[in-house]
This record gives sequence, C-alpha cells and structure tokens, in this order.
Amino acid sequence: MRWLVVGVVVATAGCGVMPSAETRATEAARDKAQRVGNVLYTRQVRTAEDIGRRAAGLDGVDVMRVSGARTHEGRGVGLVIRVEGAASEGWPIPDEITVKRCFGLRISPHREWDETPGRVRCPAGEPLTFAPPPKDPEIPAERLEEVLPRVPAGGTVDEAKVRAAVTKLRLDPAVHTEFGSRDGVVGLRLWFRPRASEALDCVLARVAPGRTSVWTPSRIQRMPGEGGCDLGNAF
Repeated sequence: MRWLVVGVVVATAGCGVMPSAETRATEAARDKAQRVGNVLYTRQVRTAEDIGRRAAGLDGVDVMRVSGARTHEGRGVGLVIRVEGAASEGWPIPDEITVKRCFGLRISPHREWDETPGRVRCPAGEPLTFAPPPKDPEIPAERLEEVLPRVPAGGTVDEAKVRAAVTKLRLDPAVHTEFGSRDGVVGLRLWFRPRASEALDCVLARVAPGRTSVWTPSRIQRMPGEGGCDLGNAF
C-alpha cells in the first residue's frame, strides 16, 4: 500500500495543475485581441476615428475607448477593446465557460506585428459607435478626357489652357493636381489618398501635339513606394 501511495503522489506531481476554465477563456480572449491588433496594423497614416471605426466593424469586437489623434503622432492611436473568450470544463459532459475581457491596443509605426495585448479594466458604459465615413471624392477621368485640349500635330501645347480646362471640372478640394511641361508636352497628375485603401487613386494625362491621353496606372503602380503615380509618368 505504501508503494501505491508514493506512486500516486509522483504521478500527480508530474501532471501539474490544469489552468481553470476561466483562465483558459481569458487567454482565448487575449488571442482574439491579438488578432484584432494584427488586422488593424498599418504603416499608413490613419486617424483615431478611422482606426476605431474599423475595429468596431470587426465581428465580436466592442470598442470601449479611443485615444490619440493619428497613428503617426505621439504614441499613436490607443484602443481599449472588449472581446469574448470561451473554454470547456467538466467531464464527461463539459460545460462551456464564456468571459468578456478588455485589452489595450496601440496602433502606431512603432508597434510590433503580432504584439501580445495587455489586459485592462473595462471602462464603464456602452461600446462606442462611429458614424459612416465620408465618401472619398471621385476623379472624373472621362470628363477630364473630354475637356482637355486637342492640339493638332505640329501645333503648340499651351499649359495655361490645360490648367483652365481642369479648373472647369470643379474638382473636390481633396483631389491634388500637379502640372508640368517638358519638350512641348504638358503632363498632368490628379490624385488623392483613399481612407480605406493603401493604393492612391490617381489619373495621369498627357497633352501632346497630335495626341491627348488620359489613363489610370495599375494598382500595383499606385501602391506606396512604387512611384507609378508621379508626374514624370505622365510624360
């Protein structure tokens, strides 16, 4: 009998203590919050409202607090999110334990990918709500092609007339315009940075004797660092 007791003690010591269902549910919630942080991860400049709105649109995520102004200012944008986690306990018919936990996230260029979020006290009150984002402006490529001057072969392109044609479009103030002249050709660049896309919205135009062209560079050319929307591409 003494050997049996010793064997049971040794076996129990080797197995360790199984974490409680609540602890495992909390860790499941932390894993979910970590995935949320990865979804929100960005190197682009985003406002606190943009980040909060995007987080609130994710399934099972309550945004309880937002701090900061922009991802690239100060310490970036801080979030407190509330998520659920679940774990089972009991045998042979286990019960599922579900908990709601809050975690802090910080979205900035200095945040590491797959960073483990820390648990925080849940703020009192209801989750935050966000108004729909303002619509991005549109660059009227077809209208631009209609109003740009056509210069016959052998003629001279007047940059002032190209500028005047673009002015008639009454573009949204958010759309940036850039003009340039080179070797008798006028190049034009219209662009803005959409709120929900990494790629620029961009239209290039080239007015030359004998031909006027308007086109949109491919998406990969409009991605950050690619330079496919530079004015030089219009020439």
